[in-house]
Amino acid sequence: MCTPRSARISLPGTRHHGGHHDDHAGRSDHRAARPPAVVDLATWQAARDELLVREKAYTREGDAIAAARRRLPMVELDGTVEVVGPDGPVPFLDLFQGRDELVVYKHMWYDGAPHQGQCEGCTTTAWHVKDAVYLNARGVSFAVLTTGRWDEVASYVEFMGYTQPWYSVRDVDAPVGGSMGYITCFLRDGDRVFLTYSTTGRGNEPVNGSPGLLDMTPYGRGEAYPGDHLYLSGSRFGELLKPGAASGIAQASTL
Repeated sequence: MCTPRSARISLPGTRHHGGHHDDHAGRSDHRAARPPAVVDLATWQAARDELLVREKAYTREGDAIAAARRRLPMVELDGTVEVVGPDGPVPFLDLFQGRDELVVYKHMWYDGAPHQGQCEGCTTTAWHVKDAVYLNARGVSFAVLTTGRWDEVASYVEFMGYTQPWYSVRDVDAPVGGSMGYITCFLRDGDRVFLTYSTTGRGNEPVNGSPGLLDMTPYGRGEAYPGDHLYLSGSRFGELLKPGAASGIAQASTL
């Protein structure tokens, strides 16, 4: 899920309340939250075992949904449509790199914005997919697509230190181009290319491991979300990208 540029939150170490530093900014509501009850280990274990029943049911349902996802019908598309990368225009088919499956992240783009002004949610998602070695070993290629002009995209990729392949799909129709902010999956059969799946809303979250880890902590993600859920926006990450930095990764290391 991508975060609107206007929906920014405070950063750890930034100034608040008359100039004082707040190292907990971004999860600011956790200090007002009531901590869990203190019990003995046996009571804790009983509560943990009770929750485990629900967790196992959740896992099994997730497995069933994944199986249904794999059985979705697919749509054939023109694999010769051109996207623009570091070597200029290339057919979309090239993004498979000879493999049968391709996963792309469609990164939102704000024309003319500074590096730290790009979509915060997309930035943190791309940051969490820095290495596709395991995917590649399983026959799956990975790339990032965006609607930005290639000259701007190339500068941003260099600034961030990304090593995954990026391509501009500016003016390219869906499903290769179109709306950004989603994960989309494709299948190749020789020179034929098919759309098989695309996320919506918070469907990108499995890519970003940090929210999942925060969900295991007492204070969770620290950001209010409907249904008593806490959603991690990427705004802290995006605002950590300071102008003049040697690389975005260096600036993001404080996250």
